Amino acid sequence: MDTELKPKPETRRNAAPAVVVGGGLNALGVVRSLGMAGVPVIVVNDHLGSPAMRTRYGRKRVMPALEGQAWVDSMLLLAREIGGPAVLFVTEEKTVVAASLFREQLAPHFKIRMPGHERLMALMHKQGFQQLAEEVAAPVPRTVQLESPGDLPKVASLKFPCVFKPSNKNYEYGARFKKAYKVNSVEEVERLYAEIAPVQPDMVVQEWIEGPDSEIYFCLQYVGEDGKPVASFSGRKIRSWPPRIGGTASCTAAWEHEAELREMTATFFRQVGFTGMGSMEYKRDTRDGKFYMVEPTVARTDFQEEVATVNGVNLPYAAYCYELGLEPAPVARAEKIVMWRDPVPDRWSFEEGGREVDTASASHQVCDAYWRWNDPRPWAHFFLARLAGKLGLQG
Repeated sequence: MDTELKPKPETRRNAAPAVVVGGGLNALGVVRSLGMAGVPVIVVNDHLGSPAMRTRYGRKRVMPALEGQAWVDSMLLLAREIGGPAVLFVTEEKTVVAASLFREQLAPHFKIRMPGHERLMALMHKQGFQQLAEEVAAPVPRTVQLESPGDLPKVASLKFPCVFKPSNKNYEYGARFKKAYKVNSVEEVERLYAEIAPVQPDMVVQEWIEGPDSEIYFCLQYVGEDGKPVASFSGRKIRSWPPRIGGTASCTAAWEHEAELREMTATFFRQVGFTGMGSMEYKRDTRDGKFYMVEPTVARTDFQEEVATVNGVNLPYAAYCYELGLEPAPVARAEKIVMWRDPVPDRWSFEEGGREVDTASASHQVCDAYWRWNDPRPWAHFFLARLAGKLGLQG
């Protein structure tokens, strides 16, 4: 059964609520972004032990699943309780798929903007994105798709080193293997593929873009019905975990490249007919100084979405206002550039990277992904869980 915690007070009691699906750091950043803007929030997750379910902002709702018909049924029950329109924010890929498949059931109750299902699935698939990018002559590294051992000879056409990674999100793969592998030969790809294929046969091999993790950039956008960005923010990774192939450990604003990355991202999204919440990851090749598209995130918020908010561009709130026809709050850059940091992965990356300091962001104000003086419970839960793990009290 659905379980609900006691509602928290909100600033705009008569406003339509925002429903945020997911419980991780991604969701926590979205909930805080909306909550601090006075939006009434309902946080939906499949368990209580997650950062977004600990924040002081919003009501908390536990559902049996975050995908499939079970999730849709629970969302329709929630819609009846809300009794009016709500703006839906999705933070996980599995929920994106469900929201798209069951959009006709959800649409009368929840506002979520996304392209047609087939186009959305193509953008979520690495080879599908590759084909779309090549069709519009977007700057992307050469990529080969592997669907069976018979495709392995195609890898010889690539220039090594390369990145070897799954074509789409697979939670079983994620539980057993690295997010991606840097490979230096055809033989290494063959060896890894033999191990991975029984779990995830659909993989891609992509030519490596030369440069450190600090040359990985991203552009977060909310794209309106007319194909133009309602709001946009460009940022740069500082460190990744694991280094070179992992997700964001820390990042900051990249105002110096805002115009270029905004235009590149907006142009691609317009060319492929994408609307809604999305982002594009880039890497700047140190050999030619050019930005190359790596992969998009579509129909959901990005893991580091909150870095935009703490630097003055509240994308979730901009989306909320747009979908409800409200006057958006003015976008203003923060006076001081802020670094957003997931503390433990960032420390691990810093130590494994030889404790090398990123001089460009050394003077930036630091925003911890968990800690807020006026919202301490996510950090307290995180700290106690870490302590219990070290003392062997978990499990």
